[in-house]
Amino acid sequence: MSLVHVSKHPLVAHKLTKLRSVETEPKRFRELVRELSALLAYEATADLLTRPVTVQTPMGVAQGAELVDTIGLVPILRAGLGMVEGVWELMPTAEVWHLGIYRDEKTLKPVQYYNKLPTEPRVSVCLILDPMLATGGSAIAAVDILKQWGVKRIKFVGLIGSPEGIQRLETHHPDVAIHLAAIDERLNNQGYIVPGLGDAGDRQFGTG
Repeated sequence: MSLVHVSKHPLVAHKLTKLRSVETEPKRFRELVRELSALLAYEATADLLTRPVTVQTPMGVAQGAELVDTIGLVPILRAGLGMVEGVWELMPTAEVWHLGIYRDEKTLKPVQYYNKLPTEPRVSVCLILDPMLATGGSAIAAVDILKQWGVKRIKFVGLIGSPEGIQRLETHHPDVAIHLAAIDERLNNQGYIVPGLGDAGDRQFGTG
């Protein structure tokens, strides 16, 4: 059973179209990344564990539920930073840890340069946040790090994926759910997704 989930929500499709446009300036680009991240995180967390509770309302007693799972957000620097705020708005108690992984432009292999994970995990579920699942190298490296750290449940949340990157991540980590707004055609020779949206980091921070 495939764990790849591509959103079919019309708001996701609408906002992703705006995000792709070359006319979208950095400020609006960041806003769209934040909004899309919240929508995708909503879908990615549909299976979180809860326990039944009762609460007193002004009119009586209601049966409800509260989360059992504790959540960690792991943005891959730097492009993943723009996704944190949107997810945090849904889950303000989530812990956030940063992983710095960049893709070597010659080898297209991931290089880790920053890791601020504590000694032991304090959460039951981690969401890896990275707008683009291109070659899959950074995502695989991030999952490797989190599994070695001791996290049992890991999900990848991104905006756009390539067939090649998805296949690589599934092959290396078939237990990791992948949540995306879209799957595009292919990678080009430089490892960029086509048609994609360009460099997500540059477009967020105005450095392109």
